[in-house]
Amino acid sequence: MKTDLRKWKRSIVESAARSALPVMSYPGLELTGRRVIDAVTDPEHQFACIEQLARRYPAIAAVTMMDLSVEAEAFGAQVRFSETEVPTPIGTLVTDMASAEQLRIPNVGEKRTSVYLKVAELAAARIVDRPVFACHIGPFSLAARLFDMKTIMLAVRRQPALVHVVLGKCLDFLTAYTLAFKAAGANGVVMAEPAAGLISPKQCDEFSSHYVRRMVETVQDDNFFVILHNCGDTAMLVNSMVSTGAAGLHFGNVVSLPEVAKQIPRGQLVFGNIEPAGVFCLGSPDQMESQVRSLLNDMEGFDNFVLSSGCDVPPGSPLANIDAFFAALGHYNAQRVPRAMRD
Repeated sequence: MKTDLRKWKRSIVESAARSALPVMSYPGLELTGRRVIDAVTDPEHQFACIEQLARRYPAIAAVTMMDLSVEAEAFGAQVRFSETEVPTPIGTLVTDMASAEQLRIPNVGEKRTSVYLKVAELAAARIVDRPVFACHIGPFSLAARLFDMKTIMLAVRRQPALVHVVLGKCLDFLTAYTLAFKAAGANGVVMAEPAAGLISPKQCDEFSSHYVRRMVETVQDDNFFVILHNCGDTAMLVNSMVSTGAAGLHFGNVVSLPEVAKQIPRGQLVFGNIEPAGVFCLGSPDQMESQVRSLLNDMEGFDNFVLSSGCDVPPGSPLANIDAFFAALGHYNAQRVPRAMRD
């Protein structure tokens, strides 16, 4: 469903109430009785999870599952599946310039990319009270999975041309994939670029933000937003992330969000950053309430802030903790919003 996301963003910034958008689909498994392997291989199973979460929680958008093995698998990587854990790509496809040049750019729809495109189509057609965002990997993080992390970290210093060959192919595929999500009815993408959190600001500019910016320039418009996610130590990378032009920037719990937000223009949304593992998954409702209240108080001066998880909420996270997340937000808004406006 086409949505004017300029108005959506303006409503967030101008509202006296805070909004929330946790990156959260796997907890829907608890509501539907599915397994992880069901949801990442069957679009109907995954959509059921997303739909049930949308019915239960007032998030300002719905999101597909964050499965960062999908794109590497399309390029030819092997993937390890589990009934209870997120899929993991294994092996190495790129070792030198010859293998980089021979790397075939997959067609959109190959392997499980077709599953995620169908999920986006189902969600866009059936969840009509909020925008729908697909999730996919970012260019540098995809390249890191086609090499391996140790190899690409050496290559950015010693063989940058090799990395750029692979990044060019990643960009071509990810741009086409994003446009396919757009055609399927999604209102945007959450692009996960965590590997960029491991490189210097200058390297981030060259090997990540440059490519993300090119994609943003191609796909983003008034009805389709890119939210750039990096859950790494991004304190020194904020300017680089801002330079991509992404409509929103999403941060992990390893950074101080108030310090990060000071560097971000009001025109870009800031999302984050309750710890997904330690609080959503392994914490208690009381701990969640305390963490949410503290973060909301710390972010009081930033109108472009949206409460979120610091990364994808893991499978197995107790629904009681998610209930506490939204309850704490509700209590905060009840105190923040004048009674006359609530009535």
